Amino acid sequence: MQSCYFYVMDKAALALVDLAELSSLGDHKKLGDSIANVLLQDCALPQVSIRTMLTSHTKELLDELTSIRQRLKWEKNMPKEDLHIKQAASLVVKLEGNSLFSSGDIAGAASKYSEALALCPVKSKKERVVLYSNRAQCYLLLQDPLAAISDTTRALSLHNPVNRHAKSLWRRAQAYDMLGLAKESLLDAILFINECSQSTDPDLCLKQNKVPDYAERLVKKQMHAAWLFKEAALKHGGVHYDGKRGEAYVREGDDSEWETASESEMGNEEKEETNDDDSEWQNEDDRKIKYEKPPVFKGRTFL
Repeated sequence: MQSCYFYVMDKAALALVDLAELSSLGDHKKLGDSIANVLLQDCALPQVSIRTMLTSHTKELLDELTSIRQRLKWEKNMPKEDLHIKQAASLVVKLEGNSLFSSGDIAGAASKYSEALALCPVKSKKERVVLYSNRAQCYLLLQDPLAAISDTTRALSLHNPVNRHAKSLWRRAQAYDMLGLAKESLLDAILFINECSQSTDPDLCLKQNKVPDYAERLVKKQMHAAWLFKEAALKHGGVHYDGKRGEAYVREGDDSEWETASESEMGNEEKEETNDDDSEWQNEDDRKIKYEKPPVFKGRTFL
């Protein structure tokens, strides 16, 4: 029974640890603290055998969580001047990461963002959201979708309001797409579009109330993959049903049922794609990632 418990904990910890900095969710206050306490309570027991039942990756995540909680306690007793110095040092390192990213050194940039996170005060949530999200973009380009999902989830947990950071939603949608998780990718893509519709950021707000074409492409792809709204597609003739075989299918080249309003208005006109910039991170181009093939690297530049 005990081995079963730790097997479940080992698997669950991989996802739950990303929610440990979540302040609240709906009526649940201090939800992150509750999650962290559950994850760490058994590992704090003296029995050596407990940690041996966990994988090395889970141990690393729990050690990182323990470190963050210890840092939070230390920072409560730290003079404000020292906290400001740590935050300034974190900013310097982040800017170094931005420079490496712009030059095409994606792995180096990810390392710098990790260093900046280690320096950034735990209570500086706004800065940590940007660092996690920036590092997630690096992981996307390095073809590591699981790490990208982890960092975007952390960014979304820290953001105020929760789960409303548009760029993290978009990056997680891409990461889910890389793993073939169509429904999860579709949900984040829809949430991203919703955030764009409400954003005052000129880089995110919808131009002429049209959904960005890169978001449309992903939504259509995942609707095909997940077979959502199949009944509506059948009704309008876009999907055809083979009664003998009991199968529904889309005729080759028939995308009419997935065409969006903005596509029909665009015709063959190309829309300008905006860069997905934070003011803290220039030259970011994750919105232009095409879904037909992964990013291609040539030397120190990326396409």
